[in-house]
Amino acid sequence: QVQLVESGGGLVQAGGSLRLSCAASGRTFTNYVMGWFRQAPGKEREFVAVHSWTGGRTYYADSVKGRFTISRDNAKNTVYLQMNSLKPEDTAVYYCAAGGPYYSNYARSRQDEYDYWGQGTQVTVSS
Repeated sequence: QVQLVESGGGLVQAGGSLRLSCAASGRTFTNYVMGWFRQAPGKEREFVAVHSWTGGRTYYADSVKGRFTISRDNAKNTVYLQMNSLKPEDTAVYYCAAGGPYYSNYARSRQDEYDYWGQGTQVTVSS
């Protein structure tokens, strides 16, 4: 049974930082991309960032570029999202996801390109 479990969410003031983690288990994720999405109240879930299987290639939504950093430890089947300079508009439930296998075009940003999803972790940024 595949499981993705997020952690690290919480309440932070604007300008602060949080680091989210997502531990994956239940299968091998060779050639799978790992991504983060988020859903704010009353809005649709949107893409945040994605990390390739190898090579350290990353792709970000424009809204978080320069503030968020996605990283991945394949030995631990874990993906991270370092979030700096947080803004109130970053408030959302953050979901990690795994999709693949993909052998090209690691910049997967559509939800239907992902097969497995975590349960989400709440991030609240106060002004």
